[in-house]
Amino acid sequence: MTSTQTGSGLQLAPLRSVNDFLLESARFQLPNFQDFEKWGNRVVKNLLYYQTNYLLMSAAVFLLVGLIHPYKVVLGMMVIMALLYVFVKFFAAEARRSIEAVSGQQQPNKWAVLGGVLGCCYLVLFMFDAVLIVMFAVLLPFSLTFVHASLRLRNMKNKITNAIESVGVKQSPMGQFLEAMGLMPDAF
Repeated sequence: MTSTQTGSGLQLAPLRSVNDFLLESARFQLPNFQDFEKWGNRVVKNLLYYQTNYLLMSAAVFLLVGLIHPYKVVLGMMVIMALLYVFVKFFAAEARRSIEAVSGQQQPNKWAVLGGVLGCCYLVLFMFDAVLIVMFAVLLPFSLTFVHASLRLRNMKNKITNAIESVGVKQSPMGQFLEAMGLMPDAF
């Protein structure tokens, strides 16, 4: 299987078969909760090996929740975007400096800040179910990915492929994310 090259030099790992990912050849077992190093190594190796499968699974779960509750997902995303906008506009330090440079004021209008905070609180409380559905649609794929990566035992093909692809691991999206988090395994 070949990996797909993206425009920024990142390489997507090949899509693993459903048989390998979930069905017949897949073996699952609870990790040893006493040995965090071995458990963490299993999770990292599975995250690297199945990263494309996890990406597609996350997109499928998000789309499924979006199809079940389309109106609430759109409203929830709009509320979250409004919250992010208000936070960046009024509370972020760099945004505050840019406001000072453009308007010449030392601080934003306190009534505008109060109105923004009250408006955001009202939106969150009024559309709390929509915000929770969006949070569910975002966090459920993370949970499913972690549970699968924790329970999935590595087979011989997985180990050989990890050893072969260890040179290009840091060019994959998951490899760069794990490296940024300081979670890359020392030895392959």
